[in-house]
Amino acid sequence: MNIPVFALLAACLLAPLLVAASEIQPFTPTSMQKIVAPRQGKPFILGLWSLSCTHCREDLALLSRLAARYPKADLVLIAADSVEESADAALVLDKLQLNRAEQWIFADPFTERLRFSIDRTWRGELPRTYFYEANHRAKIVSGKLNEAETEAWLKQHVGH
Repeated sequence: MNIPVFALLAACLLAPLLVAASEIQPFTPTSMQKIVAPRQGKPFILGLWSLSCTHCREDLALLSRLAARYPKADLVLIAADSVEESADAALVLDKLQLNRAEQWIFADPFTERLRFSIDRTWRGELPRTYFYEANHRAKIVSGKLNEAETEAWLKQHVGH
């Protein structure tokens, strides 16, 4: 196999990974403003997760199932992993069919600053989910989500 054909084959095989990884935006101390501003007056769910968190994967699977049932649901996911792990995070989200969700990943080694920009009371426990009502008052859940409660919130704030 000559080099140009090999390069073309490699590019074709890697392209889906590169596209998926590029969908994840770097989360910096000013990113929360970019998430909230366009959603003024609209409900949305903000889910914080990590590649190393087992319960996070369970919550992501639940959110994926519910997002399929509630296509109008606005879902924002922030991985509390390093930006260098974007490709791995993108693969997880792609496998769970969460590509429609807005995706972010921590891009500052000073994670306390990033956590503080999201919620001054958050100490880093995962999973952590914020259910923002239209007035942007948030119900906060630390730990695993309850499927019935999550679906009830979606019915009330999003509808079908």
